[in-house]
Amino acid sequence: MAGIIGVIAFLTVLGISLVITRVVTAALMLTGLSHEAARFQARSAFTGTGFTTSEAEKVVNHPVRRRIIMGLMFIRSAGLITIVISLILSFGGSGSSSQRAMRILWLAGGVLLLWLISMSKIVDRHLSRAIQWSLNRWTELDVADYASMLRLSGEYRVIELQVEAEDWLAGKNLANCNLRQEGITILGITRPDGSYVGVPHRKTEIGAGDVLILYGRAENLKELSTRRTGTAGDDAHSGAIGIQEQKLREQDQQEQNRSET
Repeated sequence: MAGIIGVIAFLTVLGISLVITRVVTAALMLTGLSHEAARFQARSAFTGTGFTTSEAEKVVNHPVRRRIIMGLMFIRSAGLITIVISLILSFGGSGSSSQRAMRILWLAGGVLLLWLISMSKIVDRHLSRAIQWSLNRWTELDVADYASMLRLSGEYRVIELQVEAEDWLAGKNLANCNLRQEGITILGITRPDGSYVGVPHRKTEIGAGDVLILYGRAENLKELSTRRTGTAGDDAHSGAIGIQEQKLREQDQQEQNRSET
């Protein structure tokens, strides 16, 4: 009887472990990791493999992801102890050879069934939806790694720019600035009174003291931060548009070459 209880306990713990890794995968995805990276890091932490990869560094350097992985490692420690005890109960007690062989068959069949369930795309789709809904409903894991999500690598940056009275941007609305033609996007504006304008539209005015959150190429952002009002600023704006148009032509050519190959 103890052997059967051990087998059942082992399969139960193994099944729960699979669900836990799915939950952690979904939680990591909510922080901005891709599905493949999140699944790899969850399984790596649960098995204690400890691969040193760029994704692992993103987990360690991100406070929310680090807490998620620490919780998984704690659960793993308790789970391994339970698994060892279950195996001892399954095969360490008394019983005939035929009974032990039957336990091995039950154990192998249960592991195979769990493996087939874990590999099922239908189960994965429905389970992932349920887990993500539960995490969104009952937790606050919306602290995403925006640097990774926005692909802030190479020449792209997000910066804050405080507008001064003599700056070229001061007193203009977004339509007049036309920064999109320079390859720069205004993600938001913090007003001097503390109010915030998210996703500003074309008629949104930019005033002295506003803090702009800008996304674009580093060289474009640097030039804009030093641009002053007057003819020189207008000329710099026209020059930046010309550079951006050349960049777009180069990108279009690269895409065309990629599609041809």
